[in-house]
Amino acid sequence: MAKKQRKQSRQPSRSRPEQGMQVTEEVAFFLSQNRTRASQEPIQAQTEAQGHYMISIDSNPVTFGMGPAGTGKTFVATAMACEALVNREVQKIYITRPMVDAEEEMGFLPGEVEDKFAPYFRPVRDVLEKRLGAGFTEYLIREKRIEICPFAFLRGRTLEDAFVILDEAQNTTPKQMKLFLTRLGENVTVVINGDSSQQDIKGPNGLDDAYARFRGVPGFGSVVFDETDVRRSALAQVVVTTYDRAA
Repeated sequence: MAKKQRKQSRQPSRSRPEQGMQVTEEVAFFLSQNRTRASQEPIQAQTEAQGHYMISIDSNPVTFGMGPAGTGKTFVATAMACEALVNREVQKIYITRPMVDAEEEMGFLPGEVEDKFAPYFRPVRDVLEKRLGAGFTEYLIREKRIEICPFAFLRGRTLEDAFVILDEAQNTTPKQMKLFLTRLGENVTVVINGDSSQQDIKGPNGLDDAYARFRGVPGFGSVVFDETDVRRSALAQVVVTTYDRAA
């Protein structure tokens, strides 16, 4: 896939470093000299669906990734975010998710917002560390190049010149999804992931609602995974298939 050519045609501002957040000399040094595994090991699709998913992320400002756990939705999106940051196609990575079952509990956790959110961010951080290395990931978080942002803190913000991942989107309401989508500014690549079979909220969810609204709209891509795409383990695939058959 002609990634760089597509990025330049859809988002020419990425080639103009004067726009958006500036790359500090220290960050530029890390990005140019400490070539991480994200720049050395190309991301390989493990299934046909993952291949379509990667093409959609490359080709659209917004991609919906829907389907069961273990299909690589979060891994692929995060790995591609690392690649975009290392290649200086974006200035930041934003990662967010709704905190449906933990809003009250978070207030009792020690530390700043990032510390409170850390347990829920762990699966994504594992991917970041695998692609970038633990030390470099910690540095980028400290420098706000990677921002962990609880969903409730997005109100009033504009997300721009960034790769944005909304995980566990099945736990947003349609109103919350609208809030998220209206935060998106210029020069963004957005991936919205979720599995509606693991919804923890009552009523319609924002993932299904947005998918129905934007399906076929230019700039909005989508990939629906199924149990045959599960790659976490053979056991996980059996679990997903068994639950699907009983539904």
